[in-house]
Formats: sequence, structure tokens, C-alpha cells
Amino acid sequence: MNQPKRIEIGKPSQIPLRGSRTVSTDEGDIAIFRTAEETFFAVKDSCPHRQGPLSQGIVHGNRVTCPLHNWVIDLESGEATGPDKGCTPTYQIELEGDLLYLTQ
Repeated sequence: MNQPKRIEIGKPSQIPLRGSRTVSTDEGDIAIFRTAEETFFAVKDSCPHRQGPLSQGIVHGNRVTCPLHNWVIDLESGEATGPDKGCTPTYQIELEGDLLYLTQ
């Protein structure tokens, strides 16, 4: 049985407020988001609609709007909101000391 992989992301301050940065993994790019409330989320950097780069979207509350076709993705669940249907994978992110870690 495979153990979950833990990846050091860095300090929270290295992620822009209401922004993101990406981390390359064996499963593809994962976007790490920081909200205005200092909450961190990790989702696959791919919109379920047409695989737009969510990391380049606009963060508002706990959601991000895809830059390609304006789909709104809930960062907690990865689910598309409103009339749109689809989901992108989410990942666990933890703050330990002064560093963020991604578990996949």
C-alpha cells in the first residue's frame, strides 16, 4: 500500500493574497490558493470544463473563477457552482510551523 506523498510548499507569505501558485507533481500541476481570510486550498490546476488553468483565475471568497469560460469552482469541494456541472480533484494542505505542506 502506498503512503501518501507529502510535498513542502513553502511559507504562506510566498502565495499572494487572493492568489495562487502551482506545484508540479507526478499527477500534474496542483494550484495552491490563499484567500483573503488567510485560508489555503489545493486543487488540480485544471477546470473540469475545458481544463483551463485555475491558478490564473480570480479568487473570491472560497471560490475561483476559471479564466477561460468563467466557470466558478468551490475551492473546498472542487465542485463547479451554479448551473455548471463538474468537479476537479482537491488535496489536503496543512500549515505546520511556518511551512505549508501538500498531501497527495
